[in-house]
Amino acid sequence: MAGHNKWSKVKRGKAVTDGRRSKIFSRLSRDITLAAKTGGGDPDGNARLRTLLLKARDANMPVDNVDRAVKKGTGELPGVVYEEITYEGYGPGGVAFVVKVMTDNKTRTAQDVRAAFTRHGGSLASSGAVAFQFLHAGQFLLTPDKTTEEALMEIALEAGADDVLTSDHGFEVRCNIHAFDKVSHALEQKGLKPDSAEIAYLPTTTVPVTDPAVAKTLLKLHDTLEENDDVQAVFSNEEMDESVSAAASA
Repeated sequence: MAGHNKWSKVKRGKAVTDGRRSKIFSRLSRDITLAAKTGGGDPDGNARLRTLLLKARDANMPVDNVDRAVKKGTGELPGVVYEEITYEGYGPGGVAFVVKVMTDNKTRTAQDVRAAFTRHGGSLASSGAVAFQFLHAGQFLLTPDKTTEEALMEIALEAGADDVLTSDHGFEVRCNIHAFDKVSHALEQKGLKPDSAEIAYLPTTTVPVTDPAVAKTLLKLHDTLEENDDVQAVFSNEEMDESVSAAASA
């Protein structure tokens, strides 16, 4: 389901409520700080930072918050030192999960992630036990109103993308993680603003989920993980149709 699931999250993300806004600002600040730390504070030379600044603008994040996050990353301001960690695990029904976190306290975060899996019928796995079921790649999602398949393929493939996939929801561009910045810049140059742009874990094999009870527990696990302030992204490989998803959400 990962493709459809991702599009659903993109649509939900467009309706950010005030109650979640501070949490979104916090996550964006961490991402911006890390992007500036690893790639520099100049967005013209740092595509990842450029993408995050666009996200911050779309979320109406205050300019002062953005500036502070960038300066913390470049060392111009003191701040908490964050570390990126990737956890792997299995949810109910044998669904594989990859959870990306950014934390200033590894012990706290590990306990929280482990508790989330345990509470919802899953378990953490050792490093490498799950990741082989995913493709680690750049992913850009664009709705059909932004461009045509032919135009997008010409731009993306010329910039080094590996593939452009089309679905009822829109277009998905995939690329090697090392080509992410170049593809991102090429889309920007043509005025194409992705609805989502990230280094993602894309499932190469999926697990069918037909039992609404299992699906409901999976959704609860997703929600619990994503509500954690340290969790930046959750990827999984369940495959479920609309009717099962609707029954689980009811």
